[in-house]
Amino acid sequence: MLPGALSRTVVNRAVLTFFVTISAFAGLHGQGLDGLGRSRAKNMLNNVKKTIKDEYYDPTYGGKDLDAHFKQAEEKLDKATSNAQATGIIAQAVIDFNDSHLMFYPPSLTITPEYGWRMQAIGDKIYVIAVKPGSDAAKQGLKPGDEIISIENYRPTRKELWKVQYYYNQISPRNGLRLQVMSPGSDEVRSLNIASKLNRSVAVQTIEDVINEIDRSGSGGYTHRFKRFGRVTIWKMPNFVLEPDDVDKVMRERVGTTGDMILDLRGNGGGYVLSLERLAGYFVEKDTKIADLKGRKTMKPQMAKTQGEKAFRGKLVVLVDSGSGSAAEIFARFIQLEHRGIVIGDQSAGAVMQSRTESMKMGTDSLVFYGMNVTNADVILSDGVSLEHKGVTPDKLILKTAADLAAERDPVLAAALKTLGVEVSPDDAGKVFPFDWKIETQ
Repeated sequence: MLPGALSRTVVNRAVLTFFVTISAFAGLHGQGLDGLGRSRAKNMLNNVKKTIKDEYYDPTYGGKDLDAHFKQAEEKLDKATSNAQATGIIAQAVIDFNDSHLMFYPPSLTITPEYGWRMQAIGDKIYVIAVKPGSDAAKQGLKPGDEIISIENYRPTRKELWKVQYYYNQISPRNGLRLQVMSPGSDEVRSLNIASKLNRSVAVQTIEDVINEIDRSGSGGYTHRFKRFGRVTIWKMPNFVLEPDDVDKVMRERVGTTGDMILDLRGNGGGYVLSLERLAGYFVEKDTKIADLKGRKTMKPQMAKTQGEKAFRGKLVVLVDSGSGSAAEIFARFIQLEHRGIVIGDQSAGAVMQSRTESMKMGTDSLVFYGMNVTNADVILSDGVSLEHKGVTPDKLILKTAADLAAERDPVLAAALKTLGVEVSPDDAGKVFPFDWKIETQ
């Protein structure tokens, strides 16, 4: 989904965070909707409908009457009074399919609001996991470990969190957000109005640039981090958006064929299928099917081609959490099914559909770029099961607590190291890969 990668088959849920690109049709203050704006909105809606009709993997559209569904959306556009409402109507028509990889990308402007904090589902609760120093969030006392009770009077759930993030990031970004939070060890609910910082960026040329920014900011940038503890190599892998040759380079130069390995896929939202296949090939002795693809057309299965003598022969531990999606959770489940290692952490995202990006534009003298992510296949693992809406259940379910987040402890990494015979306290494990705002937003 990044520039230069649109010709590839991609397994990637766009991991959205509170670093966002403002929609031209959402606007910070909700611009009025004139005749031209309404016409453009209807044009976008019709193109979205046509793309789904022609390319969506399920010809029954999940049992929806496609014409009736989009007719309702068009009728709502007739009553819309602002560009923000129009964008929201189009986005909702797509979100109603409840498909993690089916997503509308509205046009964009050059203003990027920075909310200054991150949240994540851990178990059944939503917690603040990082607060940017110097941000309004920090000044108002928001801290890692605070439980999110509500955002703009809506209580987010693990299941719906990605939709909440998508809404406030891409469809209705704000100058700030009203939060209700509760600190670790307290039953007192605090109300906060947290302002965002508005940044100006280089003008976006195409929708690919928008998606590039979303993916980059949402999964730890592109920085792959490494740490060694004796014979154990830890690879903190932010995404699968790297070339297969780069996978080879890491395995050859950083990991090797012996020793043990922890592959930290927490927060890894996915990436290239080819890179998933290449990495999986290092953990099997023979060519092995990863998954079948179920779509309108017959597609070749995802395969792990063994690396033979170059294959990794040590013990493997894979770490996942609610932010591990698509290629990350497919890899984790593959390792489980092949009995090649163990998986530790939280339930993964359950967002594994295969998709591609459709770039669209309108206008003549002044082009407006928008687009969508369209699902072209469901991914069926070798046990005959799709992980969509299910996720990977870890072999060892270990969750960070609110107190762990507040103290920057990492009991998950500590447990993984212990499994491989390395004793490191959760406090020290938390210092291995601390949250770094520069890395996260590069």
